[in-house]
Amino acid sequence: MNLQVSEDFLANSSGGPTVLRILLGTQLRRLRKEKGISRHDAGYAIRASHAKISRMELGQVSFKRRDVDDLLKLYGIDDAEQREALLGLISSANAQGWWHKYGDVLPQWFGVYVGLEEAVSVIRTFEVQFVPGLLQTREYARSVVRLSRTARNDEDIDSRVQMRMRRQARFVEPEVPADAPRLWAVIDEAVLHRPYGQPEVMREQIEYLIEVARRPNVTIQIATFAMGGHAAAGGPFSILRFPTPQLPDVVYLEQLSSALYFDKFDDTHRYAQTMDHLATQAPPPTETEEILRGFLERYS
Repeated sequence: MNLQVSEDFLANSSGGPTVLRILLGTQLRRLRKEKGISRHDAGYAIRASHAKISRMELGQVSFKRRDVDDLLKLYGIDDAEQREALLGLISSANAQGWWHKYGDVLPQWFGVYVGLEEAVSVIRTFEVQFVPGLLQTREYARSVVRLSRTARNDEDIDSRVQMRMRRQARFVEPEVPADAPRLWAVIDEAVLHRPYGQPEVMREQIEYLIEVARRPNVTIQIATFAMGGHAAAGGPFSILRFPTPQLPDVVYLEQLSSALYFDKFDDTHRYAQTMDHLATQAPPPTETEEILRGFLERYS
């Protein structure tokens, strides 16, 4: 096994503490399984429960250097260079991302997603009720956030909108760098019929979609009513792909007060096939601007 995970990962990704925790946890899980050691026995070795080992291996908690050091000894990793490759990840994995300053308005379950989003190379998303968050204008986002029952006051709303704008930065930089992440969004036509805010808010949003769809790293398709039924009738979802082979694709499904994350191949492959079918059924991206312009008159 190649344990130079820090070198391989940092060479291929912008990183981020969430992803680094997952990478470190993945390596620890692989080492434990190679030795045939149970989570219970691993937990005993670091004076903890099997549940803590599970959370560490899933990248859900921060790491203590002493715990990782003890686990590496238990797993028979004696080579100093190999050990340091993993121990060297701890400080970065425990760091707080920029989104932590929004912790007062950011649900914990969504913080995981933002951390993953920071390291993606490609996001494919299907949305049925809103314009995807990464493509929302400031005023459209404000109208959406106002609907949340957990937004207590105007300050909360401002903070959430600001965070959404910050998330967009990597995807809509004025100059598109060669390594810019790609965004492929399929938006149900119902989104364009459902007004958020005043007509001018919707008009600005549609004009923005027309503008951003011209970017080389953004693809937008409209799943029109004329398509009839389609394979993604179950609801919205996103597929996150990373530039490093150590991380599998992740499917994200947001719920009212929680979220689901799938990374097993059978699950992610099924959603990828659904997205492929949806993109094939929908009018091609070359027709997106014409479809969107057809909605501008509605909000004049």
